[in-house]
Amino acid sequence: MTETPIHDRVSATPFPEASGRSKGYEKRAVDAFLAQAREAFEADADGALRSSEIRAAAFPLVRGGYAVAAVDAALGRVEDAFAAREREFALSRLGARAWVAETRDTAQVVLDRLGRPRGERFDRVGLLRYGYRVDEVDVVADRVAGYLAAGHPVTPEQVRAVAFRMQRGGYREAQVDAVLDAVVEVMLAVG
Repeated sequence: MTETPIHDRVSATPFPEASGRSKGYEKRAVDAFLAQAREAFEADADGALRSSEIRAAAFPLVRGGYAVAAVDAALGRVEDAFAAREREFALSRLGARAWVAETRDTAQVVLDRLGRPRGERFDRVGLLRYGYRVDEVDVVADRVAGYLAAGHPVTPEQVRAVAFRMQRGGYREAQVDAVLDAVVEVMLAVG
C-alpha cells in the first residue's frame, strides 16, 4: 500500500474538518462554490460573480464538514479579491470622480441610518418574535458610524465577523444585515 503524496492530501482537503461534535460546512457545497468562484475570477469578466454574492454564500451545516472559521476566512479573502477587481472595473468604466461619488452616496445613506437615536435605528420585529439584540446592534452601529464619519479604525473582517444574540422584539435581522453588507461594500470600495 502506497501513501498518498502530501500535495494530493492537501488539495483533497483544503480546510480542516470541524472538530468533535460540532458541525461544519458541507464539503461538496463549499468545494463547488469555490470552484465556481475560481472559474469566474480566472475568466476575468466583469460581473460574472460579484463580491456581494460571495459575502452572501451559505452552506449547509453537517457533521464532518469543513471548519466554519477556516472557510469564512477564505471567503473573506476571495471577496476582497473580487471587490478589488470590481473597483478596477468601476474606475475604468465610471472614472474616479463618479466612482468616488457613488461610494460616498452609499456611505452617506448608511451613516444617515446609523445616525438615528439608539433603539430606533432599524425596524423592530413583533414582541413575540425574535430579532437581533438592540443594545448589541447599537454598539456595532456606533463603531461603524465612527468609521464612516471620522475614520476610526474598523476592518471589513470585524464587520463580517459580527454576530448578535437574539431578543424578543429586537431589530429586524434583514435590515441590519443589509446595512452591514453595505458597510463592507464601502470599505472594500475604498480599499
